Amino acid sequence: MSKIPALINFATKRHFSLTLPREGKRNFRKFVIANKRGSMLHKKRQAGPNPELPVDKRGVRDVGYYVNGRFMEVQEMIPELIVPDLKGCDLKPYVSYKAVDVTQSEFSPQQLFDAVYSKKIVTDYKKGKLDADGQPVEPSEEEKLQPEEAVARAKRTGSDIF
Repeated sequence: MSKIPALINFATKRHFSLTLPREGKRNFRKFVIANKRGSMLHKKRQAGPNPELPVDKRGVRDVGYYVNGRFMEVQEMIPELIVPDLKGCDLKPYVSYKAVDVTQSEFSPQQLFDAVYSKKIVTDYKKGKLDADGQPVEPSEEEKLQPEEAVARAKRTGSDIF
């Protein structure tokens, strides 16, 4: 009976080995080492013209390009944050999860016409500013547009189509 507790103690002890891996040298090229990690020797090898491992940029894009080993910076590639002045704004930066969901149906062509043109047509009709064909005598800026110009203006950056 004295051997059983000794066997249990022997079986439950943990240990680790500092021996070399069984299968020899491993290929660590597939493991990307972040720039802040690694030894000084690794960082010196990475600084050369042909780094051993790809440089991890952590999702940050370059703000230029290389020409003959020299970096050319492009001003248009540098991100610019435009922050509005919110001094008189009543809105808060947090939206509660208890807020009611807003569901809105698609904007139909009739609703678009009513929102943009109908008010001007009604006021022109009441003031008598329509000619015999029903065209306005004093057309607004939107009424003067040709169809091609209107489509080009709608597809511009900052329009509500996107």
